[in-house]
Amino acid sequence: MMMVRRGLLAWISRVVVLLVLLCCAISVLYMLACTPKGDDEQLALPRANSPTGKEGYQAVLQEWEEQHRNYVSSLKRQIAQLKEELQERSEQLRNGQYQASDAAGLGLDRSPPEKTQADLLAFLHSQVDKAEVHAGVKLATEYAAVPFDSFTLQKVYQLETGLTRHPEEKPVRKDKRDELVEAIESALETLNSPAENSPNHRPYTASDFIEGIYRTERDKGTLYELTFKGDHKHEFKRLVLFRPFGPIMKVKKEKLNMANMLINVIVPLAKRVDKFRQFMQNFREMCIEQDGRVHLTVVYFGKEEINEVKGILENTSKAANFRNFTFIQLNGEFSRGKGLDVGARFWKGSNVLLFFCDVDIYFTSEFLNTCRLNTQPGKKVFYPVLFSQYNPGIIYGHHDAVPPLEQQLVIKKETGFWRDFGFGMTCQYRSDFINIGGFDLDIKGWGGEDVHLYRKYLHSNLIVVRTPVRGLFHLWHEKRCVDELSPEQYKMCMQSKAMNEASHGQLGMLVFRHEIEAHLRKQKQKTSSKKT
Repeated sequence: MMMVRRGLLAWISRVVVLLVLLCCAISVLYMLACTPKGDDEQLALPRANSPTGKEGYQAVLQEWEEQHRNYVSSLKRQIAQLKEELQERSEQLRNGQYQASDAAGLGLDRSPPEKTQADLLAFLHSQVDKAEVHAGVKLATEYAAVPFDSFTLQKVYQLETGLTRHPEEKPVRKDKRDELVEAIESALETLNSPAENSPNHRPYTASDFIEGIYRTERDKGTLYELTFKGDHKHEFKRLVLFRPFGPIMKVKKEKLNMANMLINVIVPLAKRVDKFRQFMQNFREMCIEQDGRVHLTVVYFGKEEINEVKGILENTSKAANFRNFTFIQLNGEFSRGKGLDVGARFWKGSNVLLFFCDVDIYFTSEFLNTCRLNTQPGKKVFYPVLFSQYNPGIIYGHHDAVPPLEQQLVIKKETGFWRDFGFGMTCQYRSDFINIGGFDLDIKGWGGEDVHLYRKYLHSNLIVVRTPVRGLFHLWHEKRCVDELSPEQYKMCMQSKAMNEASHGQLGMLVFRHEIEAHLRKQKQKTSSKKT
């Protein structure tokens, strides 16, 4: 009996020793797993102005864990998309090979998976090369140009046709919303990629997104150009993405510094002193006080009211301490094309970005950056589609009820329309304007010269960016079509006059006003007869 007890005690002691050793081993492994990495792999310490100690370290650790988790998720999602595309492509190739072999009565020669993947990548890159991404494509007419849509985080600005004609919309359609969100997320993943940034870089978020443009070429894919805030003032990050009817691809990443990019605003003018005074108020606020990187060139035809125009310029110069302007006086009949051509060629400095503008245009300081971002000498010209204001007297019912100008400039179906038939307001570098041959100076009076210049750019190798912009407005004014115009010009002028007054529905209410009033009278008579 004693022997049994001694054996049992010995066995229990061995078990206890083994348990102790096992606990020690687990503790050692736990300590090794939780030990911080070496100097080369340690996370950045909290900055001086951030929480210190344990809380700061945990915040930095959580931030980098979240970034790497998002990066890994992105890679997994892209790998899954590529696998799916490879599988579909392989099946298509296999089916094609089966059909070809069956038709020829031959055996099937199956290609290795590596060749199939290489063929798919070659196909995707060929779609990028075919699309108008790196260089312009020559087009026969302006009708062949595919315009861009522009968008922010909240809204999409699009050129819609038909009776709806919504100039803007919130991306409520799930397919469109998901598409744009995916493009922005893909750009953010690139900007925040650990492979392209130092550990101390500022993480980019959706709030850094400024605006983007995109368009789809039906046989190639969708091009996205996305602009984000940079690390410094007047600095931006732009990413160009392409979706070739497959996984979205990064084409290039650019760092753009606009600090020294001057814009020469050229305005042709004859009389119209009141409009010029209003224009200079807008110019002073947006160009002088907010932007500060603008030169103004006024080309004035004739001598009538010239002293009033010069006085407005001089008053603005003194009040705002502004000297960056040029005044050119020309004799003869007003010609918009000649005025812009003379103003562009008069510049004697280095290559400069030109903004051809009319006196009845209102623009924001944000538009000036959009002008800079969508032009590139020798490569890209910008033809924005501006928002044209309807007659405020019709929109608001009575002249006494018309609000101040800033409150009128709202992009809605009832307040105006995208002026997609106008090509007069444009941003392009002086070198491109000179090389393309400038305006056709044989065209006199209203209209035609801007379309002719636009067509020349479409026939060139330059990329023409055509998109609606939210910061460029055509202010309403009564339009008069004079008898001196040619039949084609007169027809264009009348078309513009008809579209300039009010929306389809508002004009319909005016046309059927008498019927509406008769209906109201009948309703009142029925109501009064029921009471009696």
